[in-house]
Amino acid sequence: MTLSFFDQFLSPSFLGISLMTLALTLPWVLLPTPGPRWMSSRLLTLQNWFINRFTQQLFTPVGVSGHKWALILTSLMMFLVILNSLGLLPYTFTPTTQLALNLGLAIPLWLATVLIGLRNQPTISVGHLLPEATPGMLIPILVVIETVSLFIRPLALGVRLTANLTAGHLLIQLISTATFVLLPMLPAVALLTMLLLYLLTILEVAVAMIQAYVFVLLLSLYLQENV
Repeated sequence: MTLSFFDQFLSPSFLGISLMTLALTLPWVLLPTPGPRWMSSRLLTLQNWFINRFTQQLFTPVGVSGHKWALILTSLMMFLVILNSLGLLPYTFTPTTQLALNLGLAIPLWLATVLIGLRNQPTISVGHLLPEATPGMLIPILVVIETVSLFIRPLALGVRLTANLTAGHLLIQLISTATFVLLPMLPAVALLTMLLLYLLTILEVAVAMIQAYVFVLLLSLYLQENV
């Protein structure tokens, strides 16, 4: 019984063919795109307003040279929001519950920010490994600690996104299972758990958007350190 709760986090397949590719391409189909009309629809106008506000807020503290990343990080934000939200629908799959996918997004983008810093400002980038006015006895220890913390960053990005989505989905399934079990025996208690499930679903929608924002925000902070 316990193992069945985690079946929702397995990579789905049909006739032995993995459906991960289909799940990754689906968000781009759902995004509204401009049509041949002169006037945009309300949904497209709302999407453009959201993208503009998000991009402005995200790149205000970043230097001008880092604004080249606006398209990448904004697209990643929209991509993650839709992927995380789709997993709340019945008979769907959330690819971002897979640690391999999240690390596949986090590691290349984090490594790109580090390489940009080493290319454009190598002294400042290497200087982040050692704070100023450090006693001589602590220099080797602090260099090792800062180096480890630097390489842990992409792992923390991937694990944070995976853990938050997995915990939320698992909790929803546990409460929904309890609701179905209690419904024939204790209808009043089942209604309370159903109300709790409704509130938890709203919270999970917020978590899906917030975690996507946090993922992109941390990448922008890493970029800010290296430009």
